[in-house]
Amino acid sequence: MSENTTEVLVGGAVLAAAIGFVLYTGQAAGFAMQSGGYPLSASFRSLEGVSVGTDVRLAGVKVGTVSDVSLNQETFRADTVLSLQSGIQVPDDSAVVVSQEGLLGGNFVEIVPGGSPFFYAEGDEVLDTQGSVSLISLLLKFVAGDSGE
Repeated sequence: MSENTTEVLVGGAVLAAAIGFVLYTGQAAGFAMQSGGYPLSASFRSLEGVSVGTDVRLAGVKVGTVSDVSLNQETFRADTVLSLQSGIQVPDDSAVVVSQEGLLGGNFVEIVPGGSPFFYAEGDEVLDTQGSVSLISLLLKFVAGDSGE
């Protein structure tokens, strides 16, 4: 009888660990349920390394996620929807930049705030954007001695 009790306890512990792992993975991947918030749209020349669920940060703090990415067939740019937490006000002269966490880190979308006293409203489009810069292209230019002239 004690073997059966031990098996049930070990099975319960393994099941609890599996459920905890699934919940942690969901939060880390950005699938957590967000209450409220509002969308902003932006169009990028290059959105390399950014996909749905990528963090949107302001001053290094996560304030939202990328909720939609699509290719605009007319302009050949990546149209993006950023879902920001409610209560976060972004000045309407701010820039949105695709940044890298480091040499080996992933990409994220960074909001560089402006100084305007007016703020973006729900559904507004951010016009000042800067796409991702390919680190490999930069290294190849450096190695080849291309000065860009």
